[in-house]
Amino acid sequence: MLGLLVIGLTHGVSTGLRLWQAQSHRIGEAADLDAAERTLRNLLSGIPTSPGGDAAAGAATFDGSASRLHFVGDLPTGLGTTQLANIDLELKRGRLVLSWTPHRHEISSAPPPKPVETELIGGVARVELAYWGAAAPDQPAAWQGQWQGPPLPQLIRVRVVFAARDRRRWPDLIAAATF
Repeated sequence: MLGLLVIGLTHGVSTGLRLWQAQSHRIGEAADLDAAERTLRNLLSGIPTSPGGDAAAGAATFDGSASRLHFVGDLPTGLGTTQLANIDLELKRGRLVLSWTPHRHEISSAPPPKPVETELIGGVARVELAYWGAAAPDQPAAWQGQWQGPPLPQLIRVRVVFAARDRRRWPDLIAAATF
């Protein structure tokens, strides 16, 4: 009788530990996705319309395609301030990556700095970007697969698709560009 009790307790504790580990893993995955979503929303909704006056000089400060986005924006430094940076968002080897370099206002003969890459989400099968706005002044606004300008789109949509067997889900992130 005592042997059955010990076996029951051993299996019960083992099952409880496995369930606790599975729950911790799921909570960690959700926290990672939430952090990536907040980071992207803050960056995309805070794109300045004319960063450092470059738009007036004709520089392309926003260049988006269906799979990659480049813009000049304010990047948080972690010290309560921001710095103007050239920011790229794209999929690299199954990872949604944010890479950036400091934005230079002057023309320099020094070699450009190496981009800093930060993985936002791993295990990504596909990223789809879309931009809401009118392609031309005489056309109605619609979702576009590409956008280039200093004029910003009204909305930016980020769709992240995971592999078929991945349980994570990412609802479309739609950020309003500020004007």
